[in-house]
Amino acid sequence: MTAPKVFGIAGWKNSGKTGLAVRLVTEFTRRGYRISTIKHAHHDFDIDKVGADSYRHREAGAHEVTIVSGTRYAIMHELRGAPEPAFEEILARLAPCDLVLIEGYKREPIPKIEARRLEAANRQPLAPSDPHISAIAADHPVADTALPVFDLDDTGAIADFIATIVGLDQPRP
Repeated sequence: MTAPKVFGIAGWKNSGKTGLAVRLVTEFTRRGYRISTIKHAHHDFDIDKVGADSYRHREAGAHEVTIVSGTRYAIMHELRGAPEPAFEEILARLAPCDLVLIEGYKREPIPKIEARRLEAANRQPLAPSDPHISAIAADHPVADTALPVFDLDDTGAIADFIATIVGLDQPRP
């Protein structure tokens, strides 16, 4: 099996990563591509509701809980003190698709675009110290870089750039 095409969106908190990721998923899907995403959270999170059957299964000690309906399914895997799985392990669990967009995982050696906003919690540029950043998307002018710079809201141009960088084939009809 060939490894999926992967492209990341990196940036500090409130830099516009999620908005850009959502717009890119919409754009690539509109173009006919199958897109998957991986979002890294730096904090404890829960997608389950307290008291729900699946929550009760996890609380009872289940290693994995799978919820299935006619419209979707989700698998929750409890680490129970084990270390966070490696990026490659998570990537290997995804179903085949045309492109996996990664939000976060700013230290992974994958091609990525750096999102920058004036309102970001930290405005220290990532690009100078990360050779995997291949472009910058910002809501303000960016100087002192040889990298391509996009307007943070120019989703079409950013999608074109990503498609070129990862070698995305034309979508299957």
